Amino acid sequence: MNVYDSERIGELMSRSGYEVVDSADQADLVIVNTCAIRDKAEQKLYSLLGRLAPLKQQNPDMILAVGGCVAQQEGAAMLVRVRCLDLVFGTDALNRLPSLVDRIALKKTRIVDVGPRASGQDHQHFGGLISGGSVSRFVTIMRGCDNYCTYCVVPFVRGRETSRQPEQIISEIKMLVSAGAREVTLLGQNVNSYGDKEGLVSFPDLLARVNKVSGLERIRFTTSHPKDLSEELMVAFGRLEKLCRHIHLPVQSGSDKILHRMNRKYTRAHFAERVARLRADYPDIAITSDIIVGFPGETESDFDMTLDLIRGIRFDSLFAFKYSDRPNAAAAQFTDKIPAKEKSRRLNALLDLQQQITLEKNKTLIGTKQVILVEGFSKISATKEVQWSGRTSTNKIVNFRDDRAQSPHANDLTGRLITVVIKKGFFHSLLGTPVTKAPIHVRWKGVPSRAA
Repeated sequence: MNVYDSERIGELMSRSGYEVVDSADQADLVIVNTCAIRDKAEQKLYSLLGRLAPLKQQNPDMILAVGGCVAQQEGAAMLVRVRCLDLVFGTDALNRLPSLVDRIALKKTRIVDVGPRASGQDHQHFGGLISGGSVSRFVTIMRGCDNYCTYCVVPFVRGRETSRQPEQIISEIKMLVSAGAREVTLLGQNVNSYGDKEGLVSFPDLLARVNKVSGLERIRFTTSHPKDLSEELMVAFGRLEKLCRHIHLPVQSGSDKILHRMNRKYTRAHFAERVARLRADYPDIAITSDIIVGFPGETESDFDMTLDLIRGIRFDSLFAFKYSDRPNAAAAQFTDKIPAKEKSRRLNALLDLQQQITLEKNKTLIGTKQVILVEGFSKISATKEVQWSGRTSTNKIVNFRDDRAQSPHANDLTGRLITVVIKKGFFHSLLGTPVTKAPIHVRWKGVPSRAA
């Protein structure tokens, strides 16, 4: 979602006459878009601002701005803490950003804007950088969250859940496709509840509408809350040919006690049943997840239950994090915290287990044929061999060489669906060889973008 918001920031400022430069020391305006979901991300922000401070001293006219979730969370306190900072703007202030920057440039003032969106203002996409995008693009379909998981700051920095009108979503996707996108990822804190509050179409119905967009090859979405994973959505994986066989389903813990304390509103058994149903209907589907280790009150037994769940489910991959207190989140008030050293031990044990499972699953694909959407080149070796990169429908990265060309200028494969045979499986990627050796004649249009 932050990638999407950063694109919007770039579009807004490009329409105001700004252009992107290669480094901050060349800039008249530096904007840092932030995430508050983990404490580590917030620490990195202040470290970055410390490195930017000397540039501000060298160029007092440079405007330094911080936006996003940390800005929304901290507000005016950031101006006190960071003296070189000129602007703090919240998650609902994006559309006001150009005018805020203009005021600072003219009046040499410092501004905090963490107010709400104007009444009736939608999350429209502006289109200023649409033509400069990549093969795979993000589209936000909803913002905010109503679930109030006890560890999560999102409802406090992104607000309550609101969904965009389906017509505006489809219009944006069509513009992206016309500009070269072949895949879109629909974004929301809980896409399963899209449209419920506003009485719009259901999320599976929205997927069906997106599936009809001409020129679009693939559809992905994230994130899907386990408690709201419906029969209708599971059926969509078999009914919609453009919907990728991958679902990100955050479980967070394998212990019912911890799930209850997290206010997740499902049980371990419910989660396992949903996964079993998906795999029974679609044996090739990839299932990924999020897990928090060291949540307050998590005993060794609770942690063992999480490891046991991982062994049983065998996720394709995991994002795992050490719990950290977040402002306003209920768990910040829980007193039975886990020591930092123990959280690190548990995280390492979990990652070691998952890494082995991921490697085993990747190696089972050796010898199979996989269709990948080429996103760009991954590298050019010292021997001038071109190595391209793309993803399978199951969201696995595949790198392959194009033996027909000695440089990327010969055949631009970006945006093409290519069938490859998997030759090797690694922890984080696969290595393949194209099935066909016939030349593909494509007019070169420039160096393809690095794979996302």
